Amino acid sequence: MPTRILPAVGDADAVRSLTTLLSQLPDAEPVAPVVDSTQLIDTLARLAAESVDELPEVVVVHERIGPVPALELIREVALRFPAVGVILVTSDASPGLFQAAMDYGARGLVALPLSYEELASRVQAVAQWSTGVRRHLGAGGDVFTGVGGTVVTVSGAKGGVGATLTAIQLALAAQASGRATALVDMDLQTGDVASYLDVQFRRSVVDLAAINDISPRVLADAVFRHDTGLVLLLAPAEGERGEDVTDRAARQIVSALRSRYEVVVIDCGAQLGGAGAAAVEMADRALLVTTPDVVSVRGAKRAVRMWDRLQIRKAEETTVVVNRHSRATEIQPQLIQKITGTTVAATAVPANFKELQSVVDAGRIHELESKSSVKQALWGLAGELGLVKVPDGAQKPGRGFRGGDRASVGFKRRKEG
Repeated sequence: MPTRILPAVGDADAVRSLTTLLSQLPDAEPVAPVVDSTQLIDTLARLAAESVDELPEVVVVHERIGPVPALELIREVALRFPAVGVILVTSDASPGLFQAAMDYGARGLVALPLSYEELASRVQAVAQWSTGVRRHLGAGGDVFTGVGGTVVTVSGAKGGVGATLTAIQLALAAQASGRATALVDMDLQTGDVASYLDVQFRRSVVDLAAINDISPRVLADAVFRHDTGLVLLLAPAEGERGEDVTDRAARQIVSALRSRYEVVVIDCGAQLGGAGAAAVEMADRALLVTTPDVVSVRGAKRAVRMWDRLQIRKAEETTVVVNRHSRATEIQPQLIQKITGTTVAATAVPANFKELQSVVDAGRIHELESKSSVKQALWGLAGELGLVKVPDGAQKPGRGFRGGDRASVGFKRRKEG
């Protein structure tokens, strides 16, 4: 059986050199190379969604891959696609880097300039390891779907547009439908998730920032389980401590959460820092919340362009959520879509702050009544995004999905007879 090899190389000259050598290896089947970290993860996720057997046995990562650094990318591949063997190609073959690569999850290291014998030896060994892992798992291969939990980030076009409220209600909808859900406050300086949910907890996301290997026990010590069943990872009470959460730390935290929970909702706030950028880049769905006014829509357009310039996310891969929508406003969702170049969610959230005021002031947003039009819209958005679990025989939730009690999660039971 041929060995499928996926090169991840950003440099054109290195692509030609590596693919030429790979094509000469016995029983090798190189596939089309990917040019950056985002394309690599997307490609592997798409293949894993079809079947684990569709994944390549070997991924070769060049040291100059970007925008995610090579070692961080190797860690993410190892966590999300454990049956794929990763080889690092690097000009630094020192024992220190070799040890670091192994710690991050690589199965081998090949030094530059490339040697046919060394490359062939490493590829063969890693391919045998990958095949052995899959054979050993056998019928239990379903565990290695590679995709892990669904990560959704919620960012604001500017402050005060309702990103935190949106994130909380999406997480509540997913949890109420029976999915294990984590809500993360990555608005590190001004996060308000704790205030909205009336929570006082001394641990925060900062406690995980300096930990290289986040074990399930370490993660469990850092999170808070809310009365609703939601698992919360909160922003620090002292905003200046948010600087301790680097983009590298954010990647590790998101990867650890993804491996433990079915749905991970991350409130990124309106200010983009390194940690928030890493979360948005790693997310399966990135939401950008705006209100239908000129200032907010300009902010949304500015954010989308910045994400694109920084190679965090393309406009067409971003979903804009229109909050405080009214048919009377001049700016409608179709116009926002045209201005920003994004996809606009079919579910718009109506303007009805009177429904929210009492629970917001009390810090009990989770007690918002089911008949609230705002809650129904946000839980409908959760259905549109595929965050809720659909009971057997029930209609898949979508635009008409309405929030309800924990037992039913708003799904209307079909009448018998």
